[in-house]
Amino acid sequence: MKTELRTDITVGDICKGFYYNTLEGKGVNGWGGKLVIQPEYQRNYIYENGKDDVAVVDSLLKRYPIGLIYFLKVGEKYEVLDGQQRITSFGRFVTGHLDILDANGMPRKFDPSLHGWLLKTPLTIYICEGEGDDPEAEIKDWFRTINIAGKPLNEQELLNAAYSGPFVTAAKQVFSNSANSNMQKWKRFVAGDEKRQAVLAEALKWVSKGCVRDYLKDHRYNSDITGLMLYFESVIAWIDGVFKDVKDEMCGLEWGRLYEAYHAHPYDPDKVWERVEALYADADNEIVTNRRNIFEYVLGGEIHPELLKIRMFKPEVRRKVYAKQTAAAKAKGVSNCPLCAVGHAANATRIYGFKEMDADHVTAWSKGGDTSEVNCQMLCVTHNRAKGNR
Repeated sequence: MKTELRTDITVGDICKGFYYNTLEGKGVNGWGGKLVIQPEYQRNYIYENGKDDVAVVDSLLKRYPIGLIYFLKVGEKYEVLDGQQRITSFGRFVTGHLDILDANGMPRKFDPSLHGWLLKTPLTIYICEGEGDDPEAEIKDWFRTINIAGKPLNEQELLNAAYSGPFVTAAKQVFSNSANSNMQKWKRFVAGDEKRQAVLAEALKWVSKGCVRDYLKDHRYNSDITGLMLYFESVIAWIDGVFKDVKDEMCGLEWGRLYEAYHAHPYDPDKVWERVEALYADADNEIVTNRRNIFEYVLGGEIHPELLKIRMFKPEVRRKVYAKQTAAAKAKGVSNCPLCAVGHAANATRIYGFKEMDADHVTAWSKGGDTSEVNCQMLCVTHNRAKGNR
């Protein structure tokens, strides 16, 4: 990587021809059309929060340095390799898209009579050029290295950089765009910030069955994202079709995996939601202790109660039932394990110690049985494990 240090380029130079795309939320061009501020391998503009963007402008107005900026020379033009968040922030201010607070706490836009000197502020910029047999790989490696500090790139942002091309560009326009009218619906089930690629990452995970890197590699130079969109929308439509309403815990579940496992199974949405509500009532009563797994439990036919981490019988209940059960068994001369007592093996009369027995639901929990004393019986460990669905 060849580098050239430039200290003669000013804020005003960069802001010549600056264009901020409000719809996509990014700075597009600058430096008289010579500079691509957000090339396709760059992450979204994430400083637009009234804090980070204002801090950049405030630093410049206080004549503080805002750190090194890196440009990549590509032919006769340049791309921002590092610094697009800062450039977009002060570019928005200079072009009237960002207000700052004055000394009296009042919002103020850029005023040439007050802030004109800012345009003459020099920046510290390294102009970089790739070398060697694979300049693209060198550039991407350098991009990852210089983005370690500040707000580090997350996994999907790194993948976007590594496999930049028509596919990532088209996918980001759909799945990383907060102005997308579908985003609110999608984020009922997908957690995270779309500007930090959370929705795109989930869409890619679903369609690739977890092999995101291979999927991006195979589709890198294809601008058609129809397959990605169709699969993602199919998963969302399936969720909406099976569940009549939305619970907070549905956001962030492994819906891609659940879709693959259960989408071919027919469900009655009324019955599904009736069970969901019943299980939420159990969670309110502290019987079910894992609400997030309620949906997978219902989809799977309620055969894996371990998903719900059901609260077992309290120690005092187990000991009380053990004492009563053991006293009655001794009086009859049979085992204190009811299932052993009706058998013909040597254990038919065996009296088990408390630690040799497990508490069992007389009426299975999945069939409405609770964790009260009247629904508790003590079984030997062997019979309890063999019984299964408690």
